[in-house]
Amino acid sequence: MDKSKLTFAELEQWLDERRVTEIECLVPDLTGVARGKILPREKFTEDRGMRLPEAVVAMGVTGEFPEEGPYYDVISPNDRDMHLRPDPSTVRIVPWAADPTAQVIHDCFDAEGRMVPFAPRSVLRRVCDLYAAKGLDPVVAPEIEFYLVARNSDPDIPLKPPIGRSGRSETSRQAYSIDAVNEFDPLFEDVYAYCEQMELNVDTLIHEVGAGQMEINFFHAHPLGLADEVFFFKRTLREAAMRHDMFATFMAKPIAGEPGSAMHVHQSIVDMATGNNLFSNADGSPSQAFYWYIGGLQKYIPAAVALFAPYVNSYRRLVRTNAAPINIQWGTDNRTVGIRSPVAAAAARRIENRVIGADANPYVAIAATLACGLLGLENRIEPSPECKGDAHLANFQLPRSLGEALDLLRQCEPLAEVLGTSFVNVYTEVKEIEYEEFMKVISPWEREHLLLHV
Repeated sequence: MDKSKLTFAELEQWLDERRVTEIECLVPDLTGVARGKILPREKFTEDRGMRLPEAVVAMGVTGEFPEEGPYYDVISPNDRDMHLRPDPSTVRIVPWAADPTAQVIHDCFDAEGRMVPFAPRSVLRRVCDLYAAKGLDPVVAPEIEFYLVARNSDPDIPLKPPIGRSGRSETSRQAYSIDAVNEFDPLFEDVYAYCEQMELNVDTLIHEVGAGQMEINFFHAHPLGLADEVFFFKRTLREAAMRHDMFATFMAKPIAGEPGSAMHVHQSIVDMATGNNLFSNADGSPSQAFYWYIGGLQKYIPAAVALFAPYVNSYRRLVRTNAAPINIQWGTDNRTVGIRSPVAAAAARRIENRVIGADANPYVAIAATLACGLLGLENRIEPSPECKGDAHLANFQLPRSLGEALDLLRQCEPLAEVLGTSFVNVYTEVKEIEYEEFMKVISPWEREHLLLHV
């Protein structure tokens, strides 16, 4: 059954055919965490009218809220409810549940039926609607890196690679090694089985550069559906890893001395009228729109970095010569740049944003990169000359900390107009609280080097 246009009646039929007894009603919050409620199957009806406080999708990773300020220009201080509506196209089986259980992602509305503008799914819908209004259909394909690590219940102890089938853990980097992936065959067999049951659009699995670092690629599709799949995949992988006595983490930089984890997002635009790739001319050459899109990414990525690198840990990844970009140079088949154009046929010409971290909320990150490109198309922004060499030798062009990134985002009115000023307001206020919380923590480095030396 094609779930893309599923009605609620067809959704109920889908649930009945699978003898589902329980429904996980999910709402992705700002961090990408699954919030919501669990209902018995018989209570899951179209007129159920399920609600959650609106602040549930607008809190930081620590669960804290601002006590005052511009946050409450958007969020009601009265702890107002959101009204949740299920999106039937998102229904998936929960493959690890003991009893037949389904999970359904919900959209958030206010009492007047308007979409809640700061909910991550609403932000991506808004950007996709802006493209549709221009007769354009964006297409994306994420590549997500992650680490497998040994179970660790003490946050003061550094993470380390898990033990594989051989009884040993990795002690060296095994980029693209098939044997290194095979060390975790039992885990990945479960992951692929879960993904098949959930009808997730996953493609290839590879071993990345870091010890215990892997990457999963998704087939290209519409942004909202793929953001949903990334959201589901993160949840699925973490659950499968724990069942094999290890953790899976999407932290941008979980292990010192190892490369960070990215979420590279390939993107192209289809002209709805012709069905053609907007980035290619009829003769197969790159179009002017291709260059304008890159120009938009170059101009606005620095202001969007707080959305691509949302935590203090994220900036440990964006450092020189560590398999991550430090600037907004662009190039063809060049992995040192922040904006890469892979070698491809004209119909598949695309642009890859390599700045985004694996820790980013997929809805927010995809919305933000599409917003940058849209501004480039609308304003016909010309890119800088193509980088032909090693972009790591050039200067930093990205903010170096979350505090700096938040300042740039607050000051960028064009990006706020595309993403929604309410969203940017709530997001920056929440992230400011997280940043202040982090600054209260004294790190081992500070004790080691400052305690007796300064």
